[in-house]
Amino acid sequence: MKIDLNCDMGESFGTYKLGYDEEVMPFVTSINVACGFHASDPGNMLHTIRLAKKHHIAIGAHPSFPDLVGFGRRNMGASPDEIRADTIYQIGALWAICQSEEVKLQHVKPHGALYNMAATDIRIAGAIAEAIQSVDPGLFMVCLGKSQMVEAARKAGAKYVEEAFADRAYTNEGTLVPRSKPGAVIHDINLVAERVMSMVKHQKITSIDGVEVPIVAQTICVHGDTPGAVEMIKLIRKLLDKDSIVFEPFGQSS
Repeated sequence: MKIDLNCDMGESFGTYKLGYDEEVMPFVTSINVACGFHASDPGNMLHTIRLAKKHHIAIGAHPSFPDLVGFGRRNMGASPDEIRADTIYQIGALWAICQSEEVKLQHVKPHGALYNMAATDIRIAGAIAEAIQSVDPGLFMVCLGKSQMVEAARKAGAKYVEEAFADRAYTNEGTLVPRSKPGAVIHDINLVAERVMSMVKHQKITSIDGVEVPIVAQTICVHGDTPGAVEMIKLIRKLLDKDSIVFEPFGQSS
């Protein structure tokens, strides 16, 4: 059994540091790099790519709505054409940095509100899938499992993987509980590790209301910017290693 652990990184901005990129990087297999619209800047993007190259980690672009102040977590009324253009722009920026460092771009994963809206709105998801296809049909689209993103990727003919979240609460419908609601982010590292085991071995998760929800987990997102993140990710690796589960980037398995 194989699994990919992905993590959002490169979200520092100028002199402001966010997250534990250096500490977390050795324990994940893929990263999603902020492209300047919700966080990061060219210097931080380059630093993150070089760090990933050093640790042999697969790289993905993490495009968002143009919302630096809100960290890309605020819904915006952008049209599909605007979303398509913004996505192409952000992929292109990170692709150029990858080219300069002679590393490959593996995937694209929308960030924050763009991701959440795409999960339920086929028009938004379609704009993202079309943008990815137009830049490079070899890129994977990372989609919330069993969401409209999956349908959009299929319609666009885009390669895709379905994702689950280690430390985020789920609704009974299989969507993520909004961060504005209590319990949306799970901080108990032992509980998070147990949830990941259930995702990988049984393809299911318990919702915030206690309902068992089937999911698809080809890649699992772990967040590296929350308190206890490093210890949490180490524990996940330790438990899965005990079950002889192999960690590798999903692009390597395809």
